[in-house]
Formats: sequence, C-alpha cells, structure tokens
Amino acid sequence: MTPDAPRAAIPRATLADVARLAGVSVKTVSRVVSGETNVRPETREHVMQAARRLRFRPNHLARDLRRGAISTTVAFVIGDLTNPFYSRVAAGIERTLAEQDLTMVLAATDDNPAREAAVVQALLERRVRSLILVPIADDQGYLEGERQLGTPVVTVDRPASNLIADSVVFANRDGAAEAVSSLLAVGHRRVAFIGSSPTLYTHGQRLEGYRAALTSAGIAITPTYERTDAADSGSAEKAARELLDLDEPPTAVLAGNNRASTGVLRAWRGLQAPPALIGFDDFDLADALGITVVAHEPEEMGRQAALLALARQDDLGAPAEQLVLPTRLVPRGSGEQPPPG
Repeated sequence: MTPDAPRAAIPRATLADVARLAGVSVKTVSRVVSGETNVRPETREHVMQAARRLRFRPNHLARDLRRGAISTTVAFVIGDLTNPFYSRVAAGIERTLAEQDLTMVLAATDDNPAREAAVVQALLERRVRSLILVPIADDQGYLEGERQLGTPVVTVDRPASNLIADSVVFANRDGAAEAVSSLLAVGHRRVAFIGSSPTLYTHGQRLEGYRAALTSAGIAITPTYERTDAADSGSAEKAARELLDLDEPPTAVLAGNNRASTGVLRAWRGLQAPPALIGFDDFDLADALGITVVAHEPEEMGRQAALLALARQDDLGAPAEQLVLPTRLVPRGSGEQPPPG
C-alpha cells in the first residue's frame, strides 16, 4: 500500500470485543452498559476500563427497541437547509424536546418533491418517536399507514395532503392582506406581488391575501403585476427588474418570502427612488436596512409543533388539530413611503 492510499476504516468494537479484553462474559458486559445493578463494583470498573480503551459505544437505540421502548428521537424534515427560516423553526423544536430529554434529528429534501418520501422513509426505518415535516410533495398519503401504526405526524408551515395530521401554520392570507392594505392606505394603487408558485400553500395563501386587499379597495387585479415564478432570490431579482421595465411599473411590491425580499433588494440596488417594499418573513439586516416586513415567530412554530407531537403520542385517536399562529406588520420605512407625485 502506498503512503497516499486511503486507509480502511477500523471496525467499531463490539460487546464481544469488550468481553474478551475484560475477561468476562458478553452477558456481563451487556449488564454493565445497560446500567443494571447486579454486577460487582470491581467487575463493573474492569469492564468500563476495557470499553474506554476500545472506544466502545453502546447502541442504545437497538437496545431500547429490543425492549419495546419508544425511541427518544424526533425527526424534523425540512426543505432547504440554507433557508434561515427553517433553522429558527428547528431551534424551537429542539429546545422543547430537550425539556423532555428527547433529541431531534434533522434531514432535508432540498425542496425536491421526489425526494420527500425517500428521506422520510429513511428516518422512519430508524423508528423515530414522531415525525415533524415541512411538506414539499403534492401528496403525503404514503404516511397514512405509518400514522395508523402509531407514529405521530405533525406538519409545519403548510398542511399535509391526503393525510390526517396535526399542523402548525401562520396566518398567511391575513398577513398579506394587512401588508397590501397598508400600502393602499398611503396612496399606492399599482402594487405587485413577487413570490413562488401559488400551488405551494404558503404562497397561495399570501397571493390570496394580496388579491383580497386589492379587491376590497376596488382596485382591479393586474396579472402583469403578479410574478409567481420566483422560487429563489435570483428569480425574484429577475422578476423585480422586469417589473421596473413596464410602461407603468408598480409603485409598491409585496415580496412573498425572505428570499424574494433579498432578490428585490438586489434588483433595486442603486435606485434613488425605489418602489415601496414590504417583505413577508423577517430576515437578517431587515431592520438595519429599514425594510418593512410581515413578521412571525418561527421558534414558536417549532415549539408548538413539538408540543403537538408529544401530545399526539399520548392520544393517537383525537381529531387532527391545526394551529394558526398570528403575523404582525413591522413598519420600518420601506413600506410607508407614498407613491411618487
């Protein structure tokens, strides 16, 4: 073997390896690592020294499942790991689980609907206690059998499709309507929406709220001002530039999420008098940049999702529950400026 050749991984030590080094039976080692008390102190210390020398790690999950115990791990499946919104939801989940001596394992689908079932299945095979999911695919019916077998399923940010499951969502429609109404109140009449596809629950609800506020004010909905193909900041930047090039560009924009807001700001960089802007979702530096936002509490969404998962474990037969968490408009200047002229 050449010096640069990769080394094979060293196999992990087993119970039998520890038993041989300690000069005791495998059953005695099993009793020690399981915390049983019917082992002499000197034998226990001898076994523990052998385990430390071999860097032995007991497989508590396998042990607990053999005993019929419930796993102490809750799975959280998200979309895009780079989206800070999900990290804040995860923080709320993790803190709540820690209070119950439970742990969270995180996995991502990369916002790819085709990957959702595979990622979820891999976690379920590890017999997680509960599943908290941000649905990406159009259908979560594949989880119905698992739910009936006793695994609680809670969805966050959007409800599941074809699955009876608890969910925690924000008041997306009301938040968007409040934002647009505030723009109309200072004189705007040409208000645009930049977001992702309305087939995605959150953006569909926000688009509905945008339209409802315009209709309520007697303003006709203009399809040209609706850009619903901005799934990331790059496409949102492109959409914002296209809106500026219209013969009658909008004087105000509602950005559908934090990534859309980022794209809009990039498109408007250097403009002396950019349109008014309100972003749905707060984001880093929004306060420093003076960006008005529709804010909410992702950590609270995570906390409530974890509480629902824990409660569902104790009452699998109760009707599914949907919690709708409020939003609030946070004025910082970018959404309060009147239209030019």
